[in-house]
Amino acid sequence: MSRIIASAAIRGAHKYVAQAEEGLRQAVEAFGPEKGIGFPNTAYYLPLILALTGLEVKTLADAQKALDWAKSLLPPVPEERLWLPYLGNALDAGIATLIAEEIIEALKYLRGEEPKEPWLGFTDDSILRTQGIKLVDGRMPGFAACVGALPTN
Repeated sequence: MSRIIASAAIRGAHKYVAQAEEGLRQAVEAFGPEKGIGFPNTAYYLPLILALTGLEVKTLADAQKALDWAKSLLPPVPEERLWLPYLGNALDAGIATLIAEEIIEALKYLRGEEPKEPWLGFTDDSILRTQGIKLVDGRMPGFAACVGALPTN
């Protein structure tokens, strides 16, 4: 992996984890650590964090545990002169970013902020159920992202 790409991913992860940390700190000050956090109309906690870590994030204190886990994944930003090309650091930074971003988005709902375009907001369980059958039976079109030249169309 390119040092430039890995460095950008790792720097971005540090940025989003810091943003989540600051937002979480402000929320705890405003609401207290036992304030509930989550997305509307869903039976799941913070679903991405639950899937990646097994942590059930129900309160701001739980969100802090998830964020601490994300912080433990953050590698140092690669140096300009000596870089050891280890893909694992960039992948760990990606997981840390996903965790931080889910906390950032959940905090928006806690503060009562409405989603702004192009973001439509969290897709709740009722929408997933109505769309789910279309995903399964092929009525909903999908897409594939291909990297590199393909041998045929």
